[in-house]
Amino acid sequence: MKDLQEGWSEKPMESDRNVASQEEITILVVEDSLTQAVRLQSLLEENGYRTLLAENGRAALERVSAEPPTLIISDIVMPEMDGYELCRRIKSNERTAHIPVMLVTQLNEPEDILKGLDCGADNFITKPYDAPFLLSRIQYILINRKLRKNTRTDMGLEVFFANRRQFINSDRIQILDLLFSTYESALQKARELERMNRELQEALDTIKTLEGILPICSSCKKIRDGEGVWQSLERYIGDRSKAKFSHGICPECARKVYPDIFDK
Repeated sequence: MKDLQEGWSEKPMESDRNVASQEEITILVVEDSLTQAVRLQSLLEENGYRTLLAENGRAALERVSAEPPTLIISDIVMPEMDGYELCRRIKSNERTAHIPVMLVTQLNEPEDILKGLDCGADNFITKPYDAPFLLSRIQYILINRKLRKNTRTDMGLEVFFANRRQFINSDRIQILDLLFSTYESALQKARELERMNRELQEALDTIKTLEGILPICSSCKKIRDGEGVWQSLERYIGDRSKAKFSHGICPECARKVYPDIFDK
């Protein structure tokens, strides 16, 4: 674990911030996969954000205690302490409750939304995400953080879901943010699915298959197409499939065509 933590040292910030703010933005990335953590760190720092790393929720709490970040982006499934518990502890501490927490999730079940509301998460983003989408979500959080700095909208709400009663102790703005981010993530997934379906349909359209009854001449072996035109077997199959032809001669035909050679 010590080697892992030493390998997660922060890189110096190299580019200017593209967020309209005079303050330095520090983002804490909580991710147990070193590869994914470093990839996200590079993306954020390329766009001007100072980035800290933690490999699980427990390490993240220590980071937050030593240096509270501007924003936390946390995976959910992690050893020692998962993202939900980390978020719950961040939001239950008066000193850190103001820090926005974005949870990275597969968002496969409606219960994920309730768990996010229950622990006080401010935003969801689903895996896999693309860079522009993530960066726009970060900007949305940071801009609204300033706009709502002095706004207080506390409330509680009891709902019945999944055969049990749930009490959501979240303010209206946090609920709206989380639901909007969930809807946006679902919309992104739907667009991606639509794109994949379109590409699949285009691929299927290019695949040529032969089926049904094919009228073929018993003498010359030409095939009649749907428009009544007789074509050679090679052309007909070549136009309707990816088959390639190489010509040869079978032994039976060779004896008929070249009897002087093959009958000896």
